[in-house]
Amino acid sequence: MSELVVVGFDNADDADRMLNELRRMQTEYLMDLDDAVVAVRSPQGKVDLKQSINLAGAGAVSGGLYGAMFGTLIGMLFLNPLAGLAVGGTLGAGSGALSGSLVDYGIKDDFIRSIAQKLEPDTSALFVLVRKAQPEKVLKELSRFKGTVLRTSLSPEQESRLQQSLSDAVGTPA
Repeated sequence: MSELVVVGFDNADDADRMLNELRRMQTEYLMDLDDAVVAVRSPQGKVDLKQSINLAGAGAVSGGLYGAMFGTLIGMLFLNPLAGLAVGGTLGAGSGALSGSLVDYGIKDDFIRSIAQKLEPDTSALFVLVRKAQPEKVLKELSRFKGTVLRTSLSPEQESRLQQSLSDAVGTPA
């Protein structure tokens, strides 16, 4: 089961920086992210969400491949596999992109927007679903960031340790 963690920052850039650090830790097998979203509230108050997974693009690619494959097979029945490949690939990519854009994978957008609307202007928040992690190593790496835990599904002890690590930060990395 994944754990939800939402961390708020006093500027618009630190959520992106922390996400980059989490991705680096993921490549080193220190943690496994299920989903991540950065929410930035502009000085004018507009909320911008940066999804870590582009479902429309992924849907278009997989839909295009499946459509091309089935289009070729159907095209062979009508003695024109190249036309089937082209038509099937195009229709598959279009339907895959549409279905990908309609799917709400991971952290629900409504939940993200409800928290992000409470952010002060020119601040940011990082929403992550963590599948698993090496807590000691991850907390040590995250102690470089200064943030506030806004919401979490962690146990009270784990949440306290995370907040302590973020409170003791000496400054964010450049």
